[in-house]
Amino acid sequence: MHISRAPHEHVAKAPPRRTRFVTASVAALAVLVLGGCDSDPDPESAAEGGPSVIVPGKPGEANRKLSAEEAARQRAEDDSPNSADVAYARMMIEHHTQALEMTELAPDRAKSTQVSKLAERIAATQGPEISAMKGWLKTHGKAGKAEHGDGHEHASMPGMATEAQLRKLRAARGEAFDRLFLTLMITHHDGAITMATDVKGQGNNIQIEEMADEVVAQQTSEITRMRDML
Repeated sequence: MHISRAPHEHVAKAPPRRTRFVTASVAALAVLVLGGCDSDPDPESAAEGGPSVIVPGKPGEANRKLSAEEAARQRAEDDSPNSADVAYARMMIEHHTQALEMTELAPDRAKSTQVSKLAERIAATQGPEISAMKGWLKTHGKAGKAEHGDGHEHASMPGMATEAQLRKLRAARGEAFDRLFLTLMITHHDGAITMATDVKGQGNNIQIEEMADEVVAQQTSEITRMRDML
């Protein structure tokens, strides 16, 4: 059937699809921009607050946004030791114990007064650190036979002197002792710094991290001093 239209009748055409899409996109962008402004009325305060951390919520709860400082405080509240923390404490006790064995040789064998005094300072520092780590293991229920290490741990720890090197050190006297003591202790300190750096990246306990920081600071300074003596 043919339907005729009046000569001047105007039939409205739907706007092209592309026009409708662009219009909708602009409207959506406006909503996003306005929403962003509403969520952060003071951009400068957000910038001053530093980076934020998204903390997943418990089942059924929404995620939370914390500042870096708040996230650090939350970690301090839940710093349960992990296996890296425990392994560090156990092995560092063994590591420090060998250092004390080496420093005990200095009074009767060293020629240099500087070397003797250095050995005294090392012993005065590492003796209390051993006690602190043993106390930490006991507090966390990790003390026991592993506290003294075993052959595998001893061999795998960086910087440890071999039995042959220790025998040579015990037999040395005078300048020969001084040179060998400094050489072995520099390597020993380097190994301790490696262990401390590793646990700072792998551990979870704040107290162990603080102990590791002290080892890095103290032994880095002593390495510089020993290298100047060689």
